[in-house]
Amino acid sequence: MNRNTFLKAFFGAMAAGKVSELVAKPVVIEGAFSLPKLSFAYSALEPHIDALTMEIHHSKHHQAYINNLNKALEEAKVTNPSITDILANVSKQSGTIRNNAGGHWNHTFFWELLSPNQKPMSAALTEKITQAFGSVDKFKTDFTTAATSRFGSGWAWLYAEGGKLKIGSTPNQDNPLMDASPIKGTPVLALDVWEHAYYLKYQNKRPDYIKAFWNIVNWEKVEENIKKAGL
Repeated sequence: MNRNTFLKAFFGAMAAGKVSELVAKPVVIEGAFSLPKLSFAYSALEPHIDALTMEIHHSKHHQAYINNLNKALEEAKVTNPSITDILANVSKQSGTIRNNAGGHWNHTFFWELLSPNQKPMSAALTEKITQAFGSVDKFKTDFTTAATSRFGSGWAWLYAEGGKLKIGSTPNQDNPLMDASPIKGTPVLALDVWEHAYYLKYQNKRPDYIKAFWNIVNWEKVEENIKKAGL
C-alpha cells in the first residue's frame, strides 16, 4: 500500500467510521523473508506512537514490503537470498527489489530501536556521542534537522563510517548499506519519516513526531550497534 492509497483509504474509512477495517487480516505472501515479531505490544509506545499507527505500520506496511520483495525475488529467480547481499549490490537489482528490500531491512532495524521502557544513555554512550557531536543535545539537534529536512519520504540515520559517527538521511527506502545510497556506512540508529509512520497522530507535524521519538529510543540497542560497528 503506497502513501496515496493509504491516506485515501484511511480518510475514507475514518469518515465511514470503519478505521478498524484497515488492519483486518493482512495478506501474507510466503517466500524467503517473513515479518518479524515485535518485542512489545502495538499500544506499548503510547502516547508517543499510537497503537493504530503501530499496527498498520507493522502488519500492513512492513508486510507489504516483504510480500513485494518475496514476489520480485521469485520472479527474478533469486534463490537463497541474503538481505545484506541484496543491499550491498542493490544497484544491480530492479527498482522493485531495491525499494522493498530496503523497506524490509529498514523496518526490521527500526523496530529494535524502539522501547516502551527507555533507559538513560550509559556513560560510555554519552561519551561517544559527545566526542562525535560536541554534546548529546547537539547530536539530537543535528539528527532532528536531518529528519525534518528530508524532503518527502525517507529515513534519518546515525551511522558509522571511517571510524566516526555521522548523521545523514536517505530518500524512500534507501539506507547506508546500499551501494547506491547517497550516504554509506553501518547504521546504528534510524528514524522512519515516511508519513505512514506518524500521520494518524501527528498529521503534517513531522517535528512533533521526531520530538516524541526521543522518548522511546532504545539506547542500549544503539550502544550495541555502535560496538558492532567497531567504535
